[in-house]
Amino acid sequence: MTGSLGGAAGAAQPGCRFCLANDLLVDKPLFSNASFFFLASIDPGVPVAGMIVPFRHAETPFDLNPDEWRDLGDMLQRARDHFAAHTPHGFTIGWNVGAAGGQHVPHAHLHVIPRFAGEPHAGAGIRRAIRQLRESAG
Repeated sequence: MTGSLGGAAGAAQPGCRFCLANDLLVDKPLFSNASFFFLASIDPGVPVAGMIVPFRHAETPFDLNPDEWRDLGDMLQRARDHFAAHTPHGFTIGWNVGAAGGQHVPHAHLHVIPRFAGEPHAGAGIRRAIRQLRESAG
């Protein structure tokens, strides 16, 4: 793995599974930089995917500092390179923010999901998923 897993200074939030000091992850980061680490998906429904997670406990992307935003570009490039062997045809990249936005762990994390031509929802982006959720809610 490249980079230190010490990460940026900041106290761990007790009980937060993404704060590495809590040692609550079932997997290990694959790579990192000064501000973030990368986790591969452990969801069997989305096996080729991952998340970019800040070392520092920040509940949402709105809480990230300028240094973290600067380091995010590097991690996105490294995530793209990590998935290159799968030859994706596109990516869906996004943050879920707050419970209403689908955030289940209150520690910011950026989902990186390679997309492939021919998959059941190829061509369906984030807006389509939101429309479908709203339509099914009535």
